[in-house]
Amino acid sequence: MEAIATNADPGRALRGLSKTGIPSCTFVNLRSSSAKRLACRYTKNINALSCRNCLQALAMSADMERAKPRPMFSQIPDSDLPSTVKTSFKITVVGVGNVGMACAQTCLTEDLVDELALVDIQADKLRGEMLDLQHAAAFLPRVKIVADCSYAVSAGSDICIVTAGARQREGETRLSLLDRNLSLFKSIIPELVRHSPDTILLIVSNPVDILTHLSWKLSGLPPNRVIGTGTNLDSSRLRFLIADKFDVNAHNIHGYMVGEHGDSSVPLWSSLTVANVPVLNLYDKNGVKYTKETLKEFHEAVVGSAYQVIKLKGYTSWAIGYSTASLVKSLLRDQRRIHPVSVRAKGFYGIEHDVYLSLPSQLGRAGVLGVANLPLEEDEMQELQQSAKAIWETQNKLHF
Repeated sequence: MEAIATNADPGRALRGLSKTGIPSCTFVNLRSSSAKRLACRYTKNINALSCRNCLQALAMSADMERAKPRPMFSQIPDSDLPSTVKTSFKITVVGVGNVGMACAQTCLTEDLVDELALVDIQADKLRGEMLDLQHAAAFLPRVKIVADCSYAVSAGSDICIVTAGARQREGETRLSLLDRNLSLFKSIIPELVRHSPDTILLIVSNPVDILTHLSWKLSGLPPNRVIGTGTNLDSSRLRFLIADKFDVNAHNIHGYMVGEHGDSSVPLWSSLTVANVPVLNLYDKNGVKYTKETLKEFHEAVVGSAYQVIKLKGYTSWAIGYSTASLVKSLLRDQRRIHPVSVRAKGFYGIEHDVYLSLPSQLGRAGVLGVANLPLEEDEMQELQQSAKAIWETQNKLHF
């Protein structure tokens, strides 16, 4: 006789037979060895293969199992699951000007934050920006948006993004902004750390390298948790220009700008590639091979990009907003991506001065996880060290 199939658990059904009072069995011959073993355990008869009463009980058990409500998920036996898991992230943005709101908006639309806190000294503008974002609730991922002039609203932030400061004027260098922003940071950074001692500080305000170094000094945090946006945006501008030149997607351009986020930045031409081909191995439309000299125009265009945008629209905002969001994503989601950001650079690439400047760095949940050791050519190494010296000479005149 063929074995009878059932969806019920035979072991569970047969174990439950003792409660039904079913007496001795009439045996039938089944080919299933597992049925034989189970039937033997129930009937205590080593010659029994199975019985009709057992099979009836199995069918009844299957019906009962199907009728019983089941949870959506069941835990794996012997699981050790924590009672609480941190799954939400809070970000504070200090300064609700054009840059600050661009950072806030891009973090929201990329679903990087569960709670967003805005801080500014201009109460009316602050409340207006908060309401404007809150009114978009139906079009955004679920997020709590709060705002206050008090830094208490920033308590418990995973990342504090600092964009506050004087706006760069047309023709004004980033370093000339320093005096106007120095005293402001002395009132901002200690308050942020007091309310969020485990935070990561992400500095956007210019001059970003010196202000990031100042923030590190003022905060008392380890240097891996104080980061400047640095040349992350400069590198994107360079990749855009190269991609536009070769008519490819910017995602297929790989390379970095390092050093100061400013006039002394250094393009690493020796390691820049187009579709994995070194740019210094490529030829222009006239058959002339690219060299560092012929590529200078791209670097000059990158350095002048911000000045051009400021001249045309009065300020920069969207590109730095997206740049900042990319850093937030790598940090909060522990992506361990490499970004050229402003970090404490002393001891790397022969830099002797205690300065912050941009180096290719691996970012994760703990902040800067490490600095990449790229094989720089001699001229690139010298230019990077000169960039560090230029920052140091300005920084050394200040009294932190």
